[in-house]
Amino acid sequence: MAFDSFDAFLAMGGHGPYVWACYIVFFALSLVLIQWSRMQRRFVLQRLAVRQAGANTAGRNIESNGKASADFARVDSLND
Repeated sequence: MAFDSFDAFLAMGGHGPYVWACYIVFFALSLVLIQWSRMQRRFVLQRLAVRQAGANTAGRNIESNGKASADFARVDSLND
């Protein structure tokens, strides 16, 4: 082992406070990034679910016989 004792390991020849502060900042920022990513993912999935629900109901009309028919608001012609 490179260090004589655990205290020497923590001190790291006088550089310990800087090294351990870097480790603490790294792990704290990593946890923040993980939490932020989870919140963003949840938000995006909720927005997609709302958009999908709106797309499923916006393009359908119910006829008198109960069958669903498509509502074509715009039709692109290939012969233009």
